[in-house]
Amino acid sequence: MRQKLTAKEEEIMQIVWQHGDLFIRDIVARIPDPKPSYNTVATQVKFLEDKGFLTRKPMANSFCYSPAVTEKEYRGSTVGDLVERYYDNSYAMLVSQFVEDDKMDLEELKALIATIENKQK
Repeated sequence: MRQKLTAKEEEIMQIVWQHGDLFIRDIVARIPDPKPSYNTVATQVKFLEDKGFLTRKPMANSFCYSPAVTEKEYRGSTVGDLVERYYDNSYAMLVSQFVEDDKMDLEELKALIATIENKQK
């Protein structure tokens, strides 16, 4: 997955990931004020469908939209792209950056190592 979400698209996807299948009016209702117009949200939903993030199924005279990509899949892809682009495809370099910038302490690093060790068992 190489497609990226704009800030507005990500806001819509967060709503769909949290609440599941929704109609456009349900999405609009969950967007914080100031709310965009129905048509603006409908256009963004169409872009999300075209990018492969949403699927739709007809219901009565409308469409219900569902996530086609999980939030975890999207996050993984985004992090992978970041590591590839800025850290020479090395996750160790990324973690090193966190340690050097005091964004990760020794306890967090130990917990990460324990997670890796447990996964390899």
